[in-house]
Amino acid sequence: HPRLLCSSSEFATGFSDSEEARVRGTASYMARRDLFTSGLEMERSEQISRREAMRESAERISLNKRVSGGFLAEEEMLLSFYTTELDLEHFKRMNEDSLMHPPEFVIKPRSHTVWEKQCVRLHCTVSGWPDPRVVWYKNNVAIDPLANPGKYKLESRYNVHSLEINRCDFDDTAQYHASAMNSKGEQSAFASVVVKRFKGDVDESLPSPRLSEYGITFQTHIVDQFGVSFGREGETMSLGCTVIIYPALNRYQPEVEWYRDDVLLSPSKWTHMHWSGDRATLTLTHLNKEDEGLYTLRVTTKSGYETYSAYVFVRDADAEVEGAPGAPLDVRCLDANKDYIIVTWKQPAVDGGNSILGYFVDRCEVGTTHWIQCNDTPVKFARFPVTGLVEGRSYTFRVRAVNKSGMSRPSRVSEPVAAMDPADRARMRGTSAPWTGQIIVTEEEPAESVVPGRPLELQVTEATKNYVVLSWKPPGEKGLEGVMYYVEKCISGTDSWQRVNTEIPVKSPRFALFDLAEGKSYSFRVRCCNSAGVGEPSDPTEATTVGDKLDIPSAPGKVVPTRNTDTSVVVSWEASRDAKELVGYYIESSVVGSNVWEPCLGFTCKQGGETYVFRVRAVNAAGLSQFSPESEPVEVKAAIASPAPPYGITVLECVRDSMVLAWKQPNFIGGADITGYFVDYREVIDGVPGKWHEANIRAVSERAYRVSDLKENKKYQFQVRAANMAGVGIPSLPSNTFLCEEWTIAVPGPPHDLQIREVRSDSLVLLWKPPVYQGRDPVNGFYVDIKEAEAPEEAWRGVNNKATEKSFIKVNNLKEGEAYVFRVRAQNKAGVGNTSDVTEPVPAVTKPGTKEIVVDVDDDGIISLNFECSGMTPDSKFVWSKNYEEISDASRLTVETKGNKSKAVFKSPGEEDIGIYSCLVTHTDGASSSYTLSEEELKRLLEISHDHKFPIIPLKSELAVELLEKGRVRFWLQAEKISPNGKVNYIFNDNAVSQGEKYKMNFDKNTGVIEMIMESLTPADEGTYTFQLQDGKATNQSSLVLIGDVFKQLQQESEFQRKEWFRKQGPHFIEYLGYEVTPECCVILKCKVGNMKKETSALWYKDGHQIKSDEHLGFTEGVLKLEIAQISKKDAGVYEVVLKDDRGKDTSTLNLTDQANSSTPLKVTSTDEGIRLYTFVSYYNDLLQVTWHYKDSAIAFSDRIKSGVVGEQLWLQITEPTEKDMGKYAIEFNDGKGGLRRTLELSGQDRARVAGGLPDVVTIQEGKALNLTCNISGNPVPEVTWLKNDREITSDEHCILKFESGKFASFTITGVNTSDSGKYSILVKNKYGTESGDFTVSVFIPDEAGGKKK
Repeated sequence: HPRLLCSSSEFATGFSDSEEARVRGTASYMARRDLFTSGLEMERSEQISRREAMRESAERISLNKRVSGGFLAEEEMLLSFYTTELDLEHFKRMNEDSLMHPPEFVIKPRSHTVWEKQCVRLHCTVSGWPDPRVVWYKNNVAIDPLANPGKYKLESRYNVHSLEINRCDFDDTAQYHASAMNSKGEQSAFASVVVKRFKGDVDESLPSPRLSEYGITFQTHIVDQFGVSFGREGETMSLGCTVIIYPALNRYQPEVEWYRDDVLLSPSKWTHMHWSGDRATLTLTHLNKEDEGLYTLRVTTKSGYETYSAYVFVRDADAEVEGAPGAPLDVRCLDANKDYIIVTWKQPAVDGGNSILGYFVDRCEVGTTHWIQCNDTPVKFARFPVTGLVEGRSYTFRVRAVNKSGMSRPSRVSEPVAAMDPADRARMRGTSAPWTGQIIVTEEEPAESVVPGRPLELQVTEATKNYVVLSWKPPGEKGLEGVMYYVEKCISGTDSWQRVNTEIPVKSPRFALFDLAEGKSYSFRVRCCNSAGVGEPSDPTEATTVGDKLDIPSAPGKVVPTRNTDTSVVVSWEASRDAKELVGYYIESSVVGSNVWEPCLGFTCKQGGETYVFRVRAVNAAGLSQFSPESEPVEVKAAIASPAPPYGITVLECVRDSMVLAWKQPNFIGGADITGYFVDYREVIDGVPGKWHEANIRAVSERAYRVSDLKENKKYQFQVRAANMAGVGIPSLPSNTFLCEEWTIAVPGPPHDLQIREVRSDSLVLLWKPPVYQGRDPVNGFYVDIKEAEAPEEAWRGVNNKATEKSFIKVNNLKEGEAYVFRVRAQNKAGVGNTSDVTEPVPAVTKPGTKEIVVDVDDDGIISLNFECSGMTPDSKFVWSKNYEEISDASRLTVETKGNKSKAVFKSPGEEDIGIYSCLVTHTDGASSSYTLSEEELKRLLEISHDHKFPIIPLKSELAVELLEKGRVRFWLQAEKISPNGKVNYIFNDNAVSQGEKYKMNFDKNTGVIEMIMESLTPADEGTYTFQLQDGKATNQSSLVLIGDVFKQLQQESEFQRKEWFRKQGPHFIEYLGYEVTPECCVILKCKVGNMKKETSALWYKDGHQIKSDEHLGFTEGVLKLEIAQISKKDAGVYEVVLKDDRGKDTSTLNLTDQANSSTPLKVTSTDEGIRLYTFVSYYNDLLQVTWHYKDSAIAFSDRIKSGVVGEQLWLQITEPTEKDMGKYAIEFNDGKGGLRRTLELSGQDRARVAGGLPDVVTIQEGKALNLTCNISGNPVPEVTWLKNDREITSDEHCILKFESGKFASFTITGVNTSDSGKYSILVKNKYGTESGDFTVSVFIPDEAGGKKK
């Protein structure tokens, strides 16, 4: 049923705003008045006399006159007013007994015993002059309907007063009384309400548990509860709760019940229930719209019961045909007979966008799966009579809706119902035989055949345009068996009766007629028949016009949504007027602006804060009404109420005529911010308090206020009320009595307004305000005390041994889970003052979902503090503070809030921003956090900010050049990390170059390799090459200078490689002409050739003359050979081989004029002792003279510089070379007939060197990270080896060794320990030399005295 709209007068309790009423509203007055009236009631019960009986009679007459006068028509109202006034004056003059008499109960409220979840109404009739004011009480406490919306409803009309209690529960069991009061007196009438719990069917034969004998009291807790659930038709859903019962007894089982919309559920194919001993589970096996509702779990023990409830919402399954309606609901079977059943259902809430044309009813015989459609054309009504059933068989039914788009899914099938006589059904219910699935119908032969009489009480029970239903009673004669019936119809105005069921008579006293002409009138009659014959017809019915007799209900009236919680709304509306056979209402909701309407049973918003509108339509069997007007938009948020009373009133300062008060915020603020407080005071004389006076007319926002205009040496009491947008709350309890006298003590007064923030499992932050009374000298510090909440007073101990000048402190080293209380004392030069009020107990627990402030530096280098709160409400706000004072100046910090995240952005961070930053979220359970911005932290953040503002693309290698095949020149570098959006500019001598014939560019963004390739170098290509990289804001560049000898050498090498490539396109020498001496002292001249073909010719020449082919020439496996068996001086000369074909020509020459010409170029290599210069000769003997030269002078050999011969290698060893050894070296060969000179320029630039960067000694604290880098030079790139205590070490997770770009060697230890102390060395080596660098690492432990080193 809808919650009808009620005027505000229905909730009025009758209290006036006078001073007397305010005093009477206090708790002390109510207690005294109840005590007085209970004694007065006993006296009055003894003084009831005949005069009272006569008065009651007279008052009833007076009441009737006044009630009848209240219903005068509007046009008679004016005349009635004057008439009533004259009669009233006459009545006062003539009836002296009616003048000014106290209230009397004409009808007293009576006691009620009701079942749980039922409603109960207490009412009474009261007379009296003037009209009494009636107040209802529960256990002597006045009932306030506004404090429990929807629970109580009060009405007062024409001296009839009522109290309606909605959905009673155990807590409503109490003594209620109505108190009638006027200026002549007061009278009360009492009534009791007892609420009983429905236990269901209990087998009385079973012994009941005898636990009560032992006086056990069970405590039941339902935890791990299921929440509001959303499902879709066809899905499976499980609801479960964990149940904890203490004490736990193994053999004791509680009673576990599940309810849907307060209806007890039983196990079925749709609902499965399970109890595991500690968990109750309800499984909905196949969700349907009928499963939508409020589900309640009730666990009952002998000590009482506990319940938990939550809504389940079921969305319609997707229609099989787009635009088809939803499935019908709640299919039921009524009025079952032998061959006739009425099937009813509820229309679906979703019509698919098109109106529903009608419904098809299907039946299925139990035990089969074959469904048969019962009607050929769709029926409009949500009710249909099914005929043609076989007696004794059971059936299930389902319904389908149809619109112009198509057919809906079938409804959930009905419960099975048997086609049988209702009397037989009643007899079967009384038997205890098990159900077998079959009904055996037997008929006894009549002892004597008697023609039956007329059927009785024939009537039309239902008439629609699709069918008409007749019902009657069998004839009253006894002994009639096997009676059946024929039905006849007649069009009104004629005497032509036509039998409807001509072939088969019906067995049930019900019959449905179809195929009647719509709009025509018919009369009907029925005849009985049996084996003896056909009886006389019944009396005909009155004329019945074929058509719908039940109208579609009118649209409901005004819809009013009311805020309830953060996720729900209470919707009420005006009922449909003159609605017949109303089934219920469908409610639809829509998010404002979406124009999407969704049906809802109750209403639950998944996310609070959105704005909704609602509409309603009524439902009966004829169909759905039009929609009501849309409601006003309502925001989904918790309803607000006036705040609870403040408490803890204390005095902070007292002078001769004023006192400063402080108090604590109410525990319940009513769902809205407190806008201010009002303070009242009263004087206390000899222990008797006087009247209350207002101390402030305008609300004060602080929880401290100075009450002025007091009298010195007088005693006062105070009370405080809190106000929010809902109104002013009730006042606090009166404070203690305080004496108004000037304080003269030297020490300061107590601090006040203690607040606790940032509660964690091991710490919290305590804030307070300084005392109002400073004492003789200004306050110069504070002491904070702490103790466990349950500890005795002696357990107080100090948090800080030295007074803190700040009005906040962070308390550390708390024990997790322990509850603590705190107090604060202020001090000045005179000493330490009194303690503040003690805080409420606070457990040291980090609440789930607690977040901390996170500092962030974005890509633009902006530094910000970020805080996220997961438990926000729609009214929550982020409040940022610096040093726990709210930030009001936006010049240094900008706050940005979006959703449940807030960001404090620094505009220009500097030293003035150093401090403690905190963030508090209002309307939460204390969500807060802080972040300390120290000088070191600010410096670190500024460095990160600079790197983000001006980022650099890291490079794995700088710009380099190399030669490719065909002499092409490749400039390249590799970026360590670059995105696909990176760009490169190629610069030559400050001018950009681009892709073309001369330059080929390539940028592999996966590997970061960037290259530019030139086919060849010309003198115009001498200069500086630069690659400029850009990736978003990040940039970098690398340059390479190619000028002078460096460029010329590169150009010559490129040209040589280019020629070599062209040479190798035709026949060419892979290995040029050379010789070897065999063990038989034969000399073989040979060369290796490639790219040969049949047409290629290979010609040998000596001193310009061709050597003709003979047995000494050979060509096998690409090698040309010329064998000289007995070499002599005549074989000396210049030998030449020429390869030639149409692709080109290549030549190789060997000079065998003397032995020395066959030596290799002079080279240098590195050894363990130093460097060695060496050359190879073809062969060596004692006749060959060898001379070494340094700077064109013969070398004087010593222990440091030595020479020698190893096989065919001639060498010069220089031990421990220095810079003085750099210069030009030469070796001369002479065999007496000629000589050869080989030279080498020894330069220190190419020798491996440690350029610097390593310290001599490193002293570092244990646990810190050590990172050293040094520069390495040398060409070729040196090999790098690291040593610890003269032993080679390798790179691992602890010690990371790197050598990057051939220039930088790094040594990193991630976290040093004492074992890392020792002597370290780096050894670099290439063919020109070796060099090392040494350093010592010393690790110390800070805890050891003096920082002892290891």
